[in-house]
Amino acid sequence: MMRSMFAGVSGLRAHQTMTDVVANNIANVNTVGFKASRVQFADTLSQLIRGSSGGTGEATAGINPQQVGLGVSVSSTNKIFTQGGSQLTGRATDVAITGEGFFGVGFAGETLFTRAGSFSFDDDGYLTDPTGGVVQGWIAAQDGTVNINEPVSGMQVPVNATIPPSATTLISIAGNLDESVAIGELQNTAIDVVDGLGESHRMTISFEKAAANQWNVSVIDPSGASLGSSTIDFDPADGTLLTATPPSFTYTPAGGTAFTFDLDLGAAGSVDALTQFAGAASAQAIDQNGLGIGSLRSFAISNDGTLSGVFSNGETAVLGQLAITTFSNPAGLLGSGDSRFRATNASGQALVGIPNSAGRGGIAAGTLEMSNVDLSEEFTNLIIAQRGFQANSRIITVSDEMIQELVNLKR
Repeated sequence: MMRSMFAGVSGLRAHQTMTDVVANNIANVNTVGFKASRVQFADTLSQLIRGSSGGTGEATAGINPQQVGLGVSVSSTNKIFTQGGSQLTGRATDVAITGEGFFGVGFAGETLFTRAGSFSFDDDGYLTDPTGGVVQGWIAAQDGTVNINEPVSGMQVPVNATIPPSATTLISIAGNLDESVAIGELQNTAIDVVDGLGESHRMTISFEKAAANQWNVSVIDPSGASLGSSTIDFDPADGTLLTATPPSFTYTPAGGTAFTFDLDLGAAGSVDALTQFAGAASAQAIDQNGLGIGSLRSFAISNDGTLSGVFSNGETAVLGQLAITTFSNPAGLLGSGDSRFRATNASGQALVGIPNSAGRGGIAAGTLEMSNVDLSEEFTNLIIAQRGFQANSRIITVSDEMIQELVNLKR
């Protein structure tokens, strides 16, 4: 009778633990990156009443062991690392992992791991989680390259980052030169070019008809001085460009350094290049590749984890790369609160790499991974736990009544 009572007590404890786990799952139904847990029961050591014995042929049959179980215990509570649902936020620094892996975050001198990608930049430019953990990855070099063979570090973007200016090396020209104009007539277009210090200079590009199917192209600097002249030819049959080598010009700004730029007239023989047809003149400078100094304006995280900065001069530069960590046994991770985990001997070695490599998941920018708790399943488990608790309480009640009847035998 005492065995049955203690077995009932073990059942109460086990089902109370199951209720605690289910309650925690339900409480975190809206926690970003939360992973539900499940309880697994196992019977405890059984008391041996009589051992087993083998048979001796027809004379004596074999005897099975006689055992009485002593109750139930909780053998494990395991995390379920299935993918949670995705919630679009449109926030540039919200990221979700689609597949296996965890973000590494540095906190109080150690690296913890999380699936919750609700990040933001602090006043020092560090990419952090809501409780101050610094997201781990690789910082890009000045040329925008990322060396993933180096150890990971905290992702930091200088809030005052700039891109140095670059001098113009190419001006793109497109459109049509009117074939019907008289020799000596001009057609002009203008565009701003940039020197090595980022200053703009207005250049006038002049086309003068020199002969049938031939034009002289020259560039006039802001002071009105010519930087030189070059001849371009067109096919008299179809008006396409024959000159294959782009005209080249050099300009020296006052107090600055000389820089050379070419006029890109298009590929010779192509109708996409500068043409000479009878009709409206439309030749104009449409673009140039020089850039003034650029200051950081905004950020973006791409699907491969690349952190890019958008600068005021229209340029985009790679600033870093997010790292994703995988484990051979994620269920062996130890929860540390705030949707984070610690690595343990059971979880295996932390394997750090870039997204979409070696089984690691990708990155969904502007998205958060929600809890993977299934409410219908949790409420069902809650009913099962309640019924199990109720049944085990009845064992204790019946055992108590049996003991009471035994005490009453003295009367």
